[in-house]
Parts: sequence; C-alpha cells; structure tokens
Amino acid sequence: MSLKDSLLNLSHTYDYPFNHWQIDKPLTESMVKELMNVNISDAPRSFDGTRAADGGGDGKDGKLRVFLEFDNAHLLPEGHQLIEDLRDKDVIAKIEENIKKKVSEYFIRVEYITDRKGFWLKPHKDIEEKLMTMMLFINTYNESESLGTDFYDESMKLVKTIPYKHNTGYYFASGGKTWHGLEKKEIKIERRCMQINYVTFPTSWPVKK
Repeated sequence: MSLKDSLLNLSHTYDYPFNHWQIDKPLTESMVKELMNVNISDAPRSFDGTRAADGGGDGKDGKLRVFLEFDNAHLLPEGHQLIEDLRDKDVIAKIEENIKKKVSEYFIRVEYITDRKGFWLKPHKDIEEKLMTMMLFINTYNESESLGTDFYDESMKLVKTIPYKHNTGYYFASGGKTWHGLEKKEIKIERRCMQINYVTFPTSWPVKK
C-alpha cells in the first residue's frame, strides 16, 4: 500500500469528539524501514507535556524528531515519495473535501518522531498555521495499543484513544474543538511515528511544484 492508496481507499470517518479520519496501511514496507532507521538521539531528557519541551524541559526539537527538508531529502527517499502522494490532485481533492479547507496553495511539513520513556503530551490544539494534522504509527516493538493519540471533549475529559496499531494513522482539520494529547503511559522501548501537516508557513515542500 501507499499513503495515496490509503487516503483514497482505506479511510474511515468518525465524528466524535470531532471529525477525524482513520486510515489503514498508509506506509510501504520500505517507508516503514526508513522511518525505523532514522537516527533520533536517545539522550536522557526531561519531558514537560510538550513535544518541543518549550514549557521548561531540557531538550530541543532535534532530540525528539527529524524534519524532512531539502538538505536531508537525499537520505530519506521514501519520505520524498510521501511528499509526492500529498501533492497528488486526487489526494488533495479528498482531503480538502473532508477537512473543508483549501491546502493546494500552501506547504507540506513531514516529521520523523520517536517518543521514549517518560514522554507525554498535555491536551492541546495545534497552532492555527496547521491546516491539517496527520499522524502515522509504526509499532514494530509490540508496544501497547493504548499509546495512540488521546482525544478529549471540551471539558478535557478523555473520550477516545486512537489505537497505536502498526501501519495505521489518522488525520483531522486543525483548530476548532480538536483537543488531543497523550496521557502519561508506559513506553517500554519507543513510540515511533510520523507527523504530516499541510501548513500555511513556508517549508521545503510547496504543495504546488
């Protein structure tokens, strides 16, 4: 399968606690291998409930994730193929129809992420510059499926957890009532995933080439 195939043919719609779409088999075997092999520092660090540790943690973004950019694209060819899938006219039409936002005039951001023991995310909504948030899960270490993303209602009550199943994912339109996070849970080895956004700020990857 590919991300394009998954988005067009293996997408399931849910409306609680906000509109979101779960997808199956978004990544090829070679993409899974690439994601697993990306070198992300395993240096000990403190976590503060934010991915960037900007609430007082002792680390920088680079300790948690690698962004796909021009300068490392030659090392991440499978990630570059994902960019092409996200530029596909049928994919764009499908996503725009679902999230009720135009993305074709903007940019794509891709992050390779590894969350390790102690990591958690407080309930939050993504910045308004993110038009769409997508998370793809790689669970090759048989971690608990409870490590998926937690969704909250407006009273900050946990109402749904997207299962952390291997080679699955989800997306939603950022903003509105889209409160999400990750409760404090046991990560035995690592929680590896990929985050993809259509964003309004410039990146290496405009949607229109």
